[in-house]
Amino acid sequence: MSKHSLTTPGICSTAVRCLSAWLLVFLCLATPAEAQINPPQDLALSALTDGAIVLFRHAQAPGVGDPAGFQLGDCTTQRNLSAAGRAQAEALGERMRANRVPVSRVLSSRWCRTLETAKLAFPGLVHGAPLFDSFFAQRERADPQTDKARELLLNWRGPGVLVVVTHQVNISQLTDVFPSSGEGVVLRVEGGQLEVVGRIEP
Repeated sequence: MSKHSLTTPGICSTAVRCLSAWLLVFLCLATPAEAQINPPQDLALSALTDGAIVLFRHAQAPGVGDPAGFQLGDCTTQRNLSAAGRAQAEALGERMRANRVPVSRVLSSRWCRTLETAKLAFPGLVHGAPLFDSFFAQRERADPQTDKARELLLNWRGPGVLVVVTHQVNISQLTDVFPSSGEGVVLRVEGGQLEVVGRIEP
C-alpha cells in the first residue's frame, strides 16, 4: 500500500466515522441505566429518617477479640482504636451531619473501642448499653442477649434515628451481615421484623 493511499481523505473520514460509532456503542454498554441512579450508599443514607436504626461496627482497632486480662473499666487492658480508627470515627460523624441525618439517640457497647467510636462521631449523645456489649468470648450469651437487643430495636419509633455502635458478632447475630470496621447497617421495623435497608461503607 502506498503512502498516498494511507492519507486519502475519504478513507480517513470513513475510519473516523466507524471508530466514533463503535465508541458510542461501548459507552452505552458500559453505562447501564442502573449505574445512573443513586448508588446503594446514597440510598442507605437517604433511608435514615424518623424511625430508622443504624448499627455501626466500631472503627478500626487492630487485633481480634479481647486480650487476656480484659477488664471492662480499664482501657489499657483492651483493644483500642488506632489513629486511623479515630480518624475513621470522626469522619463517620461528619458524614452523618453532612447528610443531615436526624440522630436523636446513640447507644454504645461499653467496650472502650466502641465508646470512643461513638463519642468521636456523636459527641454528647452517647449512652452505654450493656445489651450491645460484645459476646465474642462468651458465646452462651449470644442468643439471650440478642433477643433482648432485638426487642429494644423493634420498639424504636423515633423521633429521629437510633444509632447503635457495637461489634461485628452482635451485628451479624441481629442481621446476618458481616460488617467491616466502621461500616453501618441501616434497619427499619417492618411487620414486626427488623429489615435491612442498606449498608453504609466506612
